[in-house]
This record gives sequence, structure tokens and C-alpha cells, in this order.
Amino acid sequence: MKKNVVYLLLFLFLPELIQAQQKNLVQYVNTLQGTDSHFGLSYGNTYPMTAMPFGMHGWSPQTGPNGEGWKYQYFIDKIRGFQQVHQCSPWTSDYAVYSLMPVLGELKVNQEERATTFSHDNERGMPHYYTVTFNNGVTTEMAPTTRGVHLRFSYPATGDAYLVLDGYTALSEIRIDPEKRQITGWVNNERFVNNKENFRSYFAIQFDKPFEAYGIWENEQDRLFEGQTTGEGKGYGAYLKFKKGSKVQARAASSYISYEQAWRTWERELGKDKNLDQTKARGEKEWNNLLNRIVVEGGTEEQLRTFYSCLFRANLYSRKFYERDENNEPYYYSPYDGNIYAGYMYTDNGFWDTFRSQFPLTNILHPTMQGRYMNALLDAQEQCGWLPSWSQPGETGGMIGNHAISLLTDAWVKGIRTFDPERALKAYAHEAMNKGPWGGANGRAGWKEYWQLGYVPYPGSEGATAQTLEYAYDDFCGYQLARLSGNKFYEEIFARQMYNYRNVYDPVTGFMRGRTIDGSWTEPFDPYVWGGPYCEGNAWHYTWSVFHDIQGLINLMGGDRALTNKIDSIFTIPNVIKPGTYGSVIHEMKEMEIANMGQYAHGNQPIQHTIYMYNYAGEPWKTQYHARQIMERLYNSTERGYPGDEDQGGMSSWYILSALGIYSVCPGTDEYVIGSPVFEKATITLENGNKFVIEAKNNNKENIYIQSATLNGVPLEKNYITYSDIINGGDMKFEMSNEPNLKRGITKEAAPFSLSAPEK
Repeated sequence: MKKNVVYLLLFLFLPELIQAQQKNLVQYVNTLQGTDSHFGLSYGNTYPMTAMPFGMHGWSPQTGPNGEGWKYQYFIDKIRGFQQVHQCSPWTSDYAVYSLMPVLGELKVNQEERATTFSHDNERGMPHYYTVTFNNGVTTEMAPTTRGVHLRFSYPATGDAYLVLDGYTALSEIRIDPEKRQITGWVNNERFVNNKENFRSYFAIQFDKPFEAYGIWENEQDRLFEGQTTGEGKGYGAYLKFKKGSKVQARAASSYISYEQAWRTWERELGKDKNLDQTKARGEKEWNNLLNRIVVEGGTEEQLRTFYSCLFRANLYSRKFYERDENNEPYYYSPYDGNIYAGYMYTDNGFWDTFRSQFPLTNILHPTMQGRYMNALLDAQEQCGWLPSWSQPGETGGMIGNHAISLLTDAWVKGIRTFDPERALKAYAHEAMNKGPWGGANGRAGWKEYWQLGYVPYPGSEGATAQTLEYAYDDFCGYQLARLSGNKFYEEIFARQMYNYRNVYDPVTGFMRGRTIDGSWTEPFDPYVWGGPYCEGNAWHYTWSVFHDIQGLINLMGGDRALTNKIDSIFTIPNVIKPGTYGSVIHEMKEMEIANMGQYAHGNQPIQHTIYMYNYAGEPWKTQYHARQIMERLYNSTERGYPGDEDQGGMSSWYILSALGIYSVCPGTDEYVIGSPVFEKATITLENGNKFVIEAKNNNKENIYIQSATLNGVPLEKNYITYSDIINGGDMKFEMSNEPNLKRGITKEAAPFSLSAPEK
């Protein structure tokens, strides 16, 4: 009986015990990481979003003008509003935005005139909470939910207390209900939705204090309509006046479906929270639960701050674009065709940036969500006519390649088999054999020539060589999915295309090059020149884009030593910039120059996997050296924390995986290639409850080289582990030293997956 009582007590108090064991990891997150950026130089091009993991909406202070991509820049000392935000990148701007701004003294609705100075000493950005006190004494606090936010505005008694709602840049509708202390409305600002007239973000705001005065305003001529309760037009907004010295709370939720759904969401996510501190505490708990999924030990304070700030960023995108109906079932407004559907939908992600790192990390941490996402991709294809490549919230066609197939195949090979593979292959085949009506990655630019010649010719298509390389990788993913699902038809089709990277390799120069339609090499050629046949890079960056067949590239180059010597050269040649067809220095070039690591341009994606290629050619210690150099020199937790655009968690996920000592060189296989872990110990708690522990004995800033390794107590001579090794739980242990072990991991048996066999 006593045993039963003990067991009962353990059962009842286990959640509290687990919670008590958790570390308070949100304290290490700086949401302002990467915000000291501008058009010419990116240290992240981020903004200090406070949001729940993968939240439908986030919230951020606004220092830039309405409609500008740089919504917050660290060097600007005025804030003009607190926005509902979704923006993936400053290069694509934002959508479904409205803002709230407290104004003290004279009522000013114009965004320039109401902008108020502040000091970063009085600002704090955390995942679950943002606060700033203006120089005039007004304090704003924000605590988000998945689809809403709880705000608190504290006014000093020195002046009249106003709150201005700004409807942003396009059509909006405003309704004020003074008796209920509510504002409802919708905004229609968007960029990438197919049914533009039908697109609405409905919002519902409940205040806890009465209005002393109120009115409508429109921001083209800043006209005020005192006492008016409704308004509709371009950029219409509202203003409220409260009692002097008030502390006003506002709870807001939004929906893409209806006012009714906005209020339903409001009730579900905010209805019980009478005080912002309740919302804040719940958000802190949710983020701590997520951040504790990877507990690292043994690093410096700065390494902890960098790691958890990056882990925060890695769990913001893709956004949940679905809502919960009256029965708590998921449904959504489609940004592709404007209809309402049952099920899950996700958005705000550019796959060219994220297939390499963010999705391989998310497959480890959130396989259930990934399973839902894969079906959402196929639903989006049916609604849009094309697989997403960069959604925000509908398809933009941004960048190059057809990397939705990488996501689908990567999920399938890792056992996330929630979708019909034939449906996926048919969708991809349509993508690979057509050119869509917009964007570089909406279908395939140069698809006919690619199929007929085996490459995309240049001149003819900007970025042609980069397109050829990425198409060949995507075709490998199509082949891989067909092979594993037993679809012989598509297996044979894509098997013929996945070696096309060979057709743009020039053995004389040793680079991937532009090739004309008659088969000759494009002249003149200079591997330092950006653009032309390359996309946001040059030959030094794109020659390595053979993720699926690095051994094949080794064979082309003439052997292991030829490949490793050439990778060595990346870091020893000058960091010279030749803008080429870009005409002038773009920010990616400047970031490479500042990094001062030769032609290694970590600030952009194409070269980020290259240091892990040493593992395929018998020199894994060079991977270990460069991985630690890049993490130490190019990342930190500050406002200048990234070596380039953060890109929807892509840059952050590279750091997270690399800091753990692993990296997914070839998504579409189940392998993670080994690097050099930053921390003495990392414990990953999987969704299934298993734990995978990575320990690095004697690890420190100098001891970066792996002397020996074991996996679950068995010597590990391979330069990779598998997804199942991680997801099934276990432990991987390294012995670290300041000298490389030149005998470990040097055989072809130790090398990760490649399509081709070594040449004999």
C-alpha cells in the first residue's frame, strides 16, 4: 500500500518535478541578435521579434517607415510603432501588418511625428517578452501567443495618454466600440497572395480601461475624424485617449478567416489572462520547454548566449498558417487560391536558404510537425499549381531550384512518411518539366535545355550553372524518393538527370563553369567574378554544390588530395571582390570581405557545406578545424551576431548543428556528417522521449580535434551518424585534443554517402 501511495505521489507531481529540473534557458536568448544591419551590410538582417515557436503572428518594435523591409535597425534611436509581423527577409517586406503606438502629450498620428526616442539600456528582447521605456517615460510591454499578443502601456501622469493604431500601407477597416472597450478591423496589406482582394487579416483587440476620447484617421493626409467609430480606406487607423497616468492592457488576436474566428482565437489564447504577467509566464514556460530540448554544458557564457539565441531563431519559421475552429480542429485560409480548407498549412520560408540546415534540424526536434508540413506542401501545390519554393504567405517564386522535393525526400528517408509519395513525385515532375509564370524557382528556368543538353546554357538564363547544379541535386532527391517508394517510372526518369553536374565541370580550370548552348565554355572566365552563370556567388562558391555525389566530384577533380587542396585554397587565396553582372558590391560580397577567410563566403548558403567535404576525402581533421574557426569568428550573440542574412533560421540552424558536432551535407539521405562539437556535453531530448547525448571529453577552445569516438560504447570510425542513431537515443562520445588524429576516418569506408564509387 505504501508503494502505491509513493507511485501515486510521483505520478501526480512528476510534471512539477520535470519542470523544476529544467534550466531557465530563455535568459540566454537575445532577440536583438543580428539587428545592426542595413542595405549594404547584413549582420543578420533580423528584427527583435517576440513570438511563440512557429507562431502565426509575431510582434516587433518598428524603427523604419511603413512598408520598408528594414523594420528595425539597431542604430536608429526612435520607435514609431509596435507591429504584428511575419516578414521572412527585408528583401521581401511584410504582410498583414498593423501597429500600435503609445503617444504622450499632444496627439500625433503621423508615423514620423509620433516616433519617440529610446535607449537600448531601457530595452529588453526575449522570446516571450519584449519591453522598452521611451525617453518620455512611457513603457511598452509585449507578451505573445501563437496568434495574438498581450500588451501593456504604462503612461506617466505628465501628459495626455494616447494610443494610435496604424493600418499600414494598404486597405484597412476600423471599428471602435467604446462601450465594450474594443477595436476590431482588418488590414489587406500583402505582397504574395493570388486572391489579393479576398485577403484579410482580421484583428480583435480588448482593452481593460475606458476610452476618454477616440476617433478614426487616415494616413495619406493624416486627417482626423474625432468621435467617429468606423472607417475604411487606404491605411486607415484609430486613436484612443486614456486617463493620464494610466496603465493600459490590450489583448489582441488575429485571423485570416473572419472576425468570428479572431474572437474565437482571442478567447482560446488570451481570454483567461487578465494580466500580462500571466501571458508572459505561459510563454516563458513554452519557450523553456523547447529550449530544454537541447541542453548544452561546458561552454562559455557567450557560447551559451549564441547557441540559445540561434536555437530561438531556428524555431520561428515556417509559420503556422492554420487556425483552430470551434471544435479545436485545424483549418486555414489558403493564400494560394483564397478558399478555406480543413487541415494544416505553413508559410514564410525560402527553401533555397533552409533545406540545407533548418529542415534537417527540425526533423530531429519536430518530426510530427514535419509530417504535417509535408502534406501541407502537397496541398499548396494543388491550390497554387506549383510546389512552394519561397512562400510569404503565398508563392513568391524566389531564388532558384525546386527544393520542396528535398524536404519531402528528407522526411521520407528519415521515417516521416505521412504523405503519398506518388502524389509528391507527380508534383515534382510537373515542377521539373515546366516553367511557371513568375519567379526564378516557380517551375524551372531553362528546363527544356536542361533536359535536352544536360545543363542550362549561359548566356540564356541568369544563374544557369547554379541552376544546373541545384536541379541535379533535386533530381537526385526525386530519384531517391521514387527508389525508396518503389516507383520505377520516376526512378528511371530522374536517374538520368542526377549526374548532370558533370556537364558543367571544366577539368582544365577545375571549376563549375558557364556553358553556351553549342557546348563551348562561356568566355571570358574568372573564378572570382560574381553573377552571370552563378547566383549570389562565383565559381569558388558553386563548384562544391554536388551534395549527393561528392565522391563523383572527387573523381572529376582527380582524387582526394586534389579536392582537399582546392578546398584549402578557398581559405588562403585573396578575399578579392569582382562584382561581375551585379555591377556593384552587394552585401554578400562585403560580408565575405569582412570575414577575411579568403573566398569562403559563409554569409550566403552555397558554400556552407564545403568544409564538411573533407570527411569524404580522408582529412576529417580539417573539417574539425574550420568548423570551430567559423563558429568562433563569425557568430556571436550580439546585434552583429551573424556573418550575413539569417534567412528563416537557416544561418542559425547551421550553427546549432555544427555546435553539436554534426551537419546534414546531403538532405535526402539519413546521414549527419561529423564536425567538432563546441560543448563538453549536449543532451537532445527527442519528441519520442528518447535522449541522444553528445559528450566531448577535454573539449575547449584549443582542443578542437577528435582523437577517438564511440557510439553507444562501440568505436565509431565513420565520419557520420544516421538519423536513426539520434532518434533512437543513445550516446556519442569524443576524446578531444589540440592535435589532429591523422589516422582516424581516412578510409573510404568512413566516408559519408555518395552516388559514385571511388575511381580505381
